[in-house]
Amino acid sequence: MENKQKWIKAIYITGVVALIIGSIDPLEGSVVVAAGSAFIALATHLRDDRHRKIFLTTFIMIIVGVCLLFYISSLGGIGGNSSRSWWWGLLILPYPIGWLINIVLLITRAVKKPQKKTENSA
Repeated sequence: MENKQKWIKAIYITGVVALIIGSIDPLEGSVVVAAGSAFIALATHLRDDRHRKIFLTTFIMIIVGVCLLFYISSLGGIGGNSSRSWWWGLLILPYPIGWLINIVLLITRAVKKPQKKTENSA
């Protein structure tokens, strides 16, 4: 049982690191961000964490945004010399929004102190 907890913690830490490192270059690092988000969603699901639904939702948002990012990129991009207007960029929004929610949630989890159990003495 303890070995399983170590693996879950390793998956979680790997996901956090991948989420941060992948954000250095948003286009090429998007695959790393998606993998990091998947690792975090998996670890919180295995741990039965109370934020697991949020992490799963943001993972789905990131996957949808990254897929649309690559699709639009394969069509020649948006704006400039392409025939698509800048409004096509709205399709990519789930990716940065999901990433931002992940980062905010990870920061709030790191800052929040664990609640100590107090015994009622009557």
